[in-house]
Amino acid sequence: MPQHEYDIITVGGGLAGATLAKAMAENGARVLVIERERQFKDRVRGEGTFPWGVAEIQKLGVYELLLNTCARSIRWEDTYIGGVRTEHRDLIATSLHRLPMLNWIHNEMEEVLIQAAQDAGAEVRRGARASGVTPGARPSVSLEEQGQLEEIRARLVVCADGRGSVARRWLNLPVQQESYGMLLAGVLCEATPDVPDDANHFFLYPGPGVFAFLCPQGRGRTRAYAWHPRERDHRFQGAEDLPHFVEESVKAGVPAEWYSRLEPIGPLATFDGTNNWVNHPYRDGIALIGDAAASTDPSYGQGQSLAAMDARVLRDQLLAHNDWDVAGHAYANEHDRYYAAVHEYTDFLYQMFYAVGPAADARRARAFPLIAQEPERVPDGFVSGPEIPLGETVKRRFFGEE
Repeated sequence: MPQHEYDIITVGGGLAGATLAKAMAENGARVLVIERERQFKDRVRGEGTFPWGVAEIQKLGVYELLLNTCARSIRWEDTYIGGVRTEHRDLIATSLHRLPMLNWIHNEMEEVLIQAAQDAGAEVRRGARASGVTPGARPSVSLEEQGQLEEIRARLVVCADGRGSVARRWLNLPVQQESYGMLLAGVLCEATPDVPDDANHFFLYPGPGVFAFLCPQGRGRTRAYAWHPRERDHRFQGAEDLPHFVEESVKAGVPAEWYSRLEPIGPLATFDGTNNWVNHPYRDGIALIGDAAASTDPSYGQGQSLAAMDARVLRDQLLAHNDWDVAGHAYANEHDRYYAAVHEYTDFLYQMFYAVGPAADARRARAFPLIAQEPERVPDGFVSGPEIPLGETVKRRFFGEE
């Protein structure tokens, strides 16, 4: 098998892989991006990135590019509990980073960023498949392309192959998983003119355990989500489930008229939003980033923000160290720190807003009146990110225990 040499190979050309490839190519690295899809397709996944993730996108130098191509700036966040709007939040005025959310159609964003990586000098191979990685001082990727098998070596291999990462299995890295979480269903729709398109809309109905989120995408398009506790074990799948999906969304508090002219233009599908993560996502020349390293969705989707932070932190460590093994471990240590914070506050939010049963109802009955008087009791991690104060004192105050 012929061998080729690169500084970095990224396995996966989505948000994390492409932005890292672009950033490192701009800094003179020889980069190869391996992306199995010849054209990205619509899938059900996050399309609203919170302000702390937008701050990472700015640091990666792709903010203006995304705004000028596929992204929409969303200043407002509306929250409804039991169908009643409880918050109309100005994100630019109130978030830690003083930034809006960014909305985009996920596959449109991916096409923009993989092209940007190529324009920056990265080599991109689409329709190619990584079939294995070999750790070591000069790690390698086994690549299948047009019936040919190659072994390609690099100083560093970065696996950004998503929530169902096979790289974790190749490296024999144990995956940690929560026993709780949500089942999240979504569909891309058009003909939704009644959905206010200047805000993202969260609908929470904690007691019955039904929830919804609408993420306007412009040009009459909206990504609509509905979710429920994992233990209910019902998955919306395919066009025949669309009426039930709408029914559950209306139960969560979405005005029925918002769906009166709804036309699906993408698949209706469900994924498991349980936390999954790898401790210390680096070993022997192989780094995991994005959902391959950690995914967290039991309360509020943080995956895109985490992916951007992973790419930025790994870039910074690679540029700061001549020894990339040192850089890899430094990245992994940082990842463990900030993911632990994300994990902690999403756990708080899950217990307060999404858990069902008598204990959860009692917690909300105690805490909600106090939160109504002092909204700052709610930790702002999902908007402002993992650098906010956390810990037992914050939890007890949030839960109305002091």
